[in-house]
Amino acid sequence: MQETWTIKDLLVWTARFFADKGIEEPRLNAEALLARVLEKDRVYLYANYFAPVNQNEREQYRELIKRRAAGEPLAYLLGKREFMSLEFKVTPAVLIPRPETELLVETVLELASRDQPVSICDVGTGSGAIAVSLAYYLPRAQVTAIDISPPALEIARYNAEQHGVKVRFLEGDLLAPVAAGEQFDFICANLPYISEEEYTRLDPEVRSYEPRLALWGAGDGLELYRRLVPQAWQHLAYGGYLLMEIGCTQAEAAVALFSSPWLVQVKKDWAGRDRLIIAQKGDVSCEDHILAGES
Repeated sequence: MQETWTIKDLLVWTARFFADKGIEEPRLNAEALLARVLEKDRVYLYANYFAPVNQNEREQYRELIKRRAAGEPLAYLLGKREFMSLEFKVTPAVLIPRPETELLVETVLELASRDQPVSICDVGTGSGAIAVSLAYYLPRAQVTAIDISPPALEIARYNAEQHGVKVRFLEGDLLAPVAAGEQFDFICANLPYISEEEYTRLDPEVRSYEPRLALWGAGDGLELYRRLVPQAWQHLAYGGYLLMEIGCTQAEAAVALFSSPWLVQVKKDWAGRDRLIIAQKGDVSCEDHILAGES
């Protein structure tokens, strides 16, 4: 039995083991987990490629390898995930932020005024990735974040504190916690939109570990959005925007949730898939109609 294991030895063995288990990016997973155990970054691993790893560290690493091989997401094992070039704490209490959700944040950044403060509400904030990112990149914005899950709000508050941004957190269902008459320039929502049928077909790594509350949208997946749209009308200033992340097959049904004088567009993600509904609250005195186009 090998008595001395170097960083190189562990990375080579683990990457091969992960590849045999069908884990995507096996080398990256091996490096990320060993860096976590050693409390270093990945650059350190290569700068100290032939350094020995002690038995206690190897045991910690072995336990993480077992959990990753069993399907536990890498982000949960690391306790963090990068989003919009910021690091966010994640636990099984919150959905792991996805790269495609950055499209929503980037769209708000494109639409928001840089000359005057804007008010933003993030509904179903989860880890706070959307709300905290917007507060970070729009320092003059007044940001509110809502979630029905107290554990999720605890994580979101932590992430806001870590990035030194001010966000008002409210607990409750959709926009129910917002005071009557309060209005926003932007309402953002990445609500659960996975239908029951799609949920059963999800990758086991997602279905078995990430919170069902943050994934399953009931029925065709749009039930929460059906409830949100009329609430958003009441809490949006005229000319304000409701932005909703959707599944790539849901654009037609999502657009159908709106009626005049909403002005609606469907925006595709970088892979060319329908991903974002951008609905602007029109003036009821105008005769505008829905524009179900693409940008």
